[in-house]
Amino acid sequence: MKVMEGYDASEDDSLRLDFKGSFDSQAARQSELEVFLQVLEAHAGEWMPDVVKGKRQREYTRDAVLRALEERGSQRYTHCGLYHARWPAVDMLLGLYLPPLLPMLDVVVKVKALSFFAKEERCLHIVEMVRAWACRYPVTHARAHSADDAELAGSPRFGRDEKTSRQNGFDKVYEVFWLNVFGPKLVETVGRERMLSTPAHRVEELPNGSILLVTWPTVADFASKEARLAQARAHAHLRPDLDFDTVLRTLHERSARLTPVEPRFHPDMATLLSRVVDRAASHERQQRIAELNAWQPAEPEEWRPANSALPPDVENVERALQQYSLYAEHLVALLHSQVPSVFKATPESLTDADFYFWREEFPKRRLREVIDEHAVPAIGAYLGEVLVRNLGGRWIPRQKLEEAQVLVGNRVWLPFLRARRYMASRQALLDHSLTQLYRAAERHQS
Repeated sequence: MKVMEGYDASEDDSLRLDFKGSFDSQAARQSELEVFLQVLEAHAGEWMPDVVKGKRQREYTRDAVLRALEERGSQRYTHCGLYHARWPAVDMLLGLYLPPLLPMLDVVVKVKALSFFAKEERCLHIVEMVRAWACRYPVTHARAHSADDAELAGSPRFGRDEKTSRQNGFDKVYEVFWLNVFGPKLVETVGRERMLSTPAHRVEELPNGSILLVTWPTVADFASKEARLAQARAHAHLRPDLDFDTVLRTLHERSARLTPVEPRFHPDMATLLSRVVDRAASHERQQRIAELNAWQPAEPEEWRPANSALPPDVENVERALQQYSLYAEHLVALLHSQVPSVFKATPESLTDADFYFWREEFPKRRLREVIDEHAVPAIGAYLGEVLVRNLGGRWIPRQKLEEAQVLVGNRVWLPFLRARRYMASRQALLDHSLTQLYRAAERHQS
């Protein structure tokens, strides 16, 4: 069964649920997890996981979950993954912290896309599921919210260093999310009466002294003005030391950062930049689109008018051309497993190579002498071969590689010089992309 993990649907935000509750590690694991799994099955509905992964993949059953936890177990921690093979995509971690650590049920659920939870009924099922879990497995704090917005809020560190964050956890109300369960200790810190009087869609005291708080009926529209106002009111109520207007302004600023931005990329670079954007973290994607909309690569400078081309100065032109071909084959050998299109030597293969080098941060992760001695000649020769094969270009070899030219139309292009500038840094891979030079040569072909 093919698993559709939450990361596969990169076009949208997701609902993220974090739940850490105490459990009895001395009890039989099957009986201790029975309520957890019963509640999951009762409320997950259309996103109910159907795949369990431990050391192997199985169809979901309660027994499969127990077996996966057993086979992935260690003395202190065990875990398994649960997934949904169809839309909406689900990526769920079920972990158990074991003695000598403090026994804890550790659950992270990501359901993508967040738009799935535009219906109030689906959101109510999430609330009732978390409520039932929190009654059975007492929490310090649990929450469900937009994954992207939680990232922008600084969760889970909220400006603290990792050690402090791990030690103290959610020891005060750093943020109010769409759904929150505040444990008894946190309730007493804030004040039970204050917490119960929070202006919110739903506030409920649970039998174990925890308080469940939901700011708004649906989570999918968390960034709407009305939902942000409700979130700010709840947060400022629970944290009277905070200024309401400042809290609300911060929430609106986060909403603005998540507002979809229409890509308007440079036409030569649109395909490459779309792939660059897809690599950005989901909560940073819209800002990245805006940045790349504003960015305009300079026109390639690695060319001369054809009437000022340098003549060949090599002893054997044919041997020089064979050397260029050999250099280009070196690039094919380097990239063929990661960039299969490199065999075709097409404009599209240049874009694939551009993206590969950018994704791998190639100029940063390789020794400079290796780049200069091997990568630059291979890239330059390959770029030149693409110009020759696709635009009817002709090599004009020179003893110095950076002076070697490819004649296309009324210009000669300098592919080795381009390759050297290209490999200067990760940003240079975009500023001096192979794709853009090819498109510029294509425009001047005749």
